This record gives sequence, structure tokens and C-alpha cells, in this order.
Amino acid sequence: MGPEAVIDVGRHALEVILLLLGVILVPALGVGLIISMFQAATQINEMTLSFVPKLLVTISVLIAAGPWMLRLLTEYTQRLFDAIPFLIG
Repeated sequence: MGPEAVIDVGRHALEVILLLLGVILVPALGVGLIISMFQAATQINEMTLSFVPKLLVTISVLIAAGPWMLRLLTEYTQRLFDAIPFLIG
């Protein structure tokens, strides 16, 4: 297994990780930004006001995108297992 193969496997792993995390984090960041602007406009400094909506959005995104995320991770794992003979020899 040469350095090119290691870099290629690592690059693909990072792509999958970034894609999976982006699906979860981008909506949570958007909701956090909206709540922060609301708090700044109304001068309400309640910590749970930003936590609960972000939690609800994250759970709803996991419910909606969970099957797709699981399929993506499963396909990547299967491709990685199928490539083991080519990576070794």
C-alpha cells in the first residue's frame, strides 16, 4: 500500500465526514444565527432560548436525512472493503 493509496482513502473518508457533518451542522448554525439576532434585537440573554431550537432542528434533520446518511456511510464502507485486495497488493 503506497502513500498515494493512503492519501486517497483518507481524502475520501474526509469527504464523507464533511458531507455528513455539513448536513447536520449547517441547519443548526442557521437557527443559531437567527436566534442570536433575535436575542440581540430584544436583549434577551437566555441560554436555553438558543439551545432548544438548535436541538429540535438537529433532531429533525437527523430524522429526515438519517436514511440517506446511513446509506452514504454504508456505501463508503462497502467500497472500502471491496478495495482492500487492491490496496494490499
